[in-house]
Amino acid sequence: MRKMRADARRNYERLLTEAESAFRTYGTDASLEDIARRAGVAIGTLYAHFPTRQALLESLLRERNDVVVAKADELLGELPADEALAAWARSVTAHTAAFRGLATSLMSSFDDESSPLYGACQAMTAAGERLVAGAREAGAIRPDASASDLFALIAAAAWVRETVSDEQAERLLTFMLDGLRRTATSPAW
Repeated sequence: MRKMRADARRNYERLLTEAESAFRTYGTDASLEDIARRAGVAIGTLYAHFPTRQALLESLLRERNDVVVAKADELLGELPADEALAAWARSVTAHTAAFRGLATSLMSSFDDESSPLYGACQAMTAAGERLVAGAREAGAIRPDASASDLFALIAAAAWVRETVSDEQAERLLTFMLDGLRRTATSPAW
């Protein structure tokens, strides 16, 4: 990749800053024209850096996605498999709830190889599969539970965080995680 000119780098950084602000305020459907205007550039400059909304999201989330993926292995090394799975699910839920609509964007990118978010989704899938496999091998979760199930629950939990209080969202996430447990009489996470 070619090194950016100083003015192009400033535009890129301003666009990311304004996109973060707009996505936090208005969700992932925020106006790209408004983002460009607030960054002080033409819409063509935004599209030159980020050809699609998904490309803008990928650039904005790249570092955070890497942190979430790395956290899976960190947790597996520190906690019992079921606790690592629950802690990571909570972390990914918070990450996915950063912007209203992000869960939908990520879920639609899991199988879409043309999406700029596809690579990040594949890395998260691999991390989730390691955690689910560890918990399954430990006998802590249902034998039929899959990483796909986990991500569907995480997406639902992220959506719930957009609509209810933090306390209720956490309680509902705990209910969902309890549903993955091998037995109904298992202790809470």
